[in-house]
Amino acid sequence: MTDAPAGLTEAFEAYERALVTNDLDALDAAFEPGVDTMRGDPDGLLVGRDTISAFRGLRGGVAPRSIERMEVRELGDDVALVMSVSRFRDGGAGLQTQVWRRTDGGWRIAAAHVAPRPRAIDTRVWRLVGDPLRRGAGDGPLLGLRVAVKDVFAVEGFRIGAGNPAFLEEARPETKTAPAVADLLRGGAALVGIARTDEFAYSIAGDNAHHGTPPNVALPGALPGGSSSGPAAAVAMGQADVALATDTAGSIRVPASYQGLWGLRTTHDLVPRQGLLPLAQSFDTVGWLTRDGAALQRVAEWCLSYDGSETAERVQGESDHELPRRLLVPAELLESVAPEARDAFEALLAALPDDLPVERVSLGDPDAALAAFRTIQGAEAWRNNGEWLREHPGAVGPAVAERFRVAAAVTKRAEAEARVVARDFRARLQGLVADGVLILPAVPGAAPSRALSQAELDEVRGRTLRLTTPAAVAGLPAVSAPLLTVPSPLGAAPLGVSLVARAGADIALVRLARSLASAAAPTAAVGAVGASAPDTAPRSETS
Repeated sequence: MTDAPAGLTEAFEAYERALVTNDLDALDAAFEPGVDTMRGDPDGLLVGRDTISAFRGLRGGVAPRSIERMEVRELGDDVALVMSVSRFRDGGAGLQTQVWRRTDGGWRIAAAHVAPRPRAIDTRVWRLVGDPLRRGAGDGPLLGLRVAVKDVFAVEGFRIGAGNPAFLEEARPETKTAPAVADLLRGGAALVGIARTDEFAYSIAGDNAHHGTPPNVALPGALPGGSSSGPAAAVAMGQADVALATDTAGSIRVPASYQGLWGLRTTHDLVPRQGLLPLAQSFDTVGWLTRDGAALQRVAEWCLSYDGSETAERVQGESDHELPRRLLVPAELLESVAPEARDAFEALLAALPDDLPVERVSLGDPDAALAAFRTIQGAEAWRNNGEWLREHPGAVGPAVAERFRVAAAVTKRAEAEARVVARDFRARLQGLVADGVLILPAVPGAAPSRALSQAELDEVRGRTLRLTTPAAVAGLPAVSAPLLTVPSPLGAAPLGVSLVARAGADIALVRLARSLASAAAPTAAVGAVGASAPDTAPRSETS
């Protein structure tokens, strides 16, 4: 090690002590104040000390370690580069790189990069992985695609964990593979592994009280979106090409928007749900997430075709029909959208060609539809899981436990009344999409910071469900395409645009979304932060 400038070694050692003890005040003091300070690691880049501080408050301290080697190089007056190797008490080594600057007589970090000890498996994202876990057919239209399966689908020989350790511990290995998984394998795709879900798929945040929060590589420091958080993160990180997921209240569309992915919620009951752990059967729907529109169309065309699915309702003919080139903006739902997201969305609409006319329409009372959805979902979720939850008090995290507590209180009368409201809303929405396609922001805005309080997250959840549940109540297909970028406290963030079409028009809906992406490309941020360009084929890797 070259000689360090006066005071730098002491500042470095104080920072290391603060890391191990998780002294948040000392860690904040070690970084330069302001918006230009940077910290990077494999999960992404954080810019600004306030953003870094929020991240630290969630992460907790590092594992016990010692500094094995430290190298210092002076870059200029009062600026030095420090690289150090850390040796962890429980095994493994890491590498830290920091740029320190001396101001007012003290040294502070201006930029830092952390290369932690390698993980054999990121358990925030994956429950189980293989090389691959299941091989697909030796030929087929999906050959070369790697699939991450949400941990609610049956895979022969493996257990369903549903995001909960106690549930996994008692589960028995499955004797059959779910048709939705088998369809992908038969098309040539390989199953890489089983990926994490929010507990019992009863969340749209993407966090898990037991396994942690998967990273959002499109917006580091933000939530990834759930409940299909694990498979979505695996696709965004390039560890899989396709996520097989479910969408009850938006669990495909929300992570797609948050992470700059393409996601399709299929028509309700179009893809078979055998071998799927249910949350609320009236709304549970199978679908997929990919990094680009071409891959999503490739998967949808196979899995919804006569050849691709052995058990699904075949809809190739209907899905091949072009949808009306008439876009309908639901005026009431835009009230839930953040101003910056609304501005970006309106700019996209203004940039569309003349052969894509846009009209403003009314859905009726979306708040009544949302209340009805929550009542029906809660009633079904409790019927599916209530007995297990009574036998396992304290087994689920606080947020999910609260949802089940509310669900347990739903009466038969309340459920019956809610089904009447839902039926009327379904008829209204199905009538609107008979000769048009709904278009709206997939979520209210950028992915929320992981540092938000539970009360703040509940508020975001409410506004999000207002946008996502209409398609669920009506049983309609909905696609989220990463067409926009919006500002956020964490940096430029992807924002999905959602299209909702008539039942059975799933493939045509994906094609329409891809044509919309092409039409909007000159002015909109197509291929949002962290995403591939919408119509480039993914890089295939042999598993």
